[in-house]
Amino acid sequence: MNFKHEDFLNEEKDFDLSLLIDVLEHVDDYLGFLRLFRSKSEYSIFHIPLDIHVQGALRNLQIKARKEVGHLHYFTKETALATLTDCGYEILDFFYTQGSLELKKSLKRRIAALPRRILFSINRDFAVRLLGGFSLLVLTKNNPST
Repeated sequence: MNFKHEDFLNEEKDFDLSLLIDVLEHVDDYLGFLRLFRSKSEYSIFHIPLDIHVQGALRNLQIKARKEVGHLHYFTKETALATLTDCGYEILDFFYTQGSLELKKSLKRRIAALPRRILFSINRDFAVRLLGGFSLLVLTKNNPST
């Protein structure tokens, strides 16, 4: 098994699996990037922050993410999956990751996360849309000729 840290789009080799962890939201032309990237491996795993949610809109969190961590694009579960499909990726599986619930935080933040945790246990999609704090992990089969 070999691991590389290089400009993937300039690689001549094909790989079995590629990982794009918190990348798409930072790429200026993410659609063009996805179309070029598709031919580089048979499978890909994407981790995509879901920054479009009601609480984020009310608190203007998208502009905070833009300023603090450089997010240029924002996604919901549906827009992330549709983007991958439209760019020629076959969705094999996906699930939410709960960074907002799993990361160690101060007591104040853990208490504030309680409504998110309760709502997520009742209805995951609704919790993600309403309160945010989640990302999507997606496994795809890459169709280079699409």
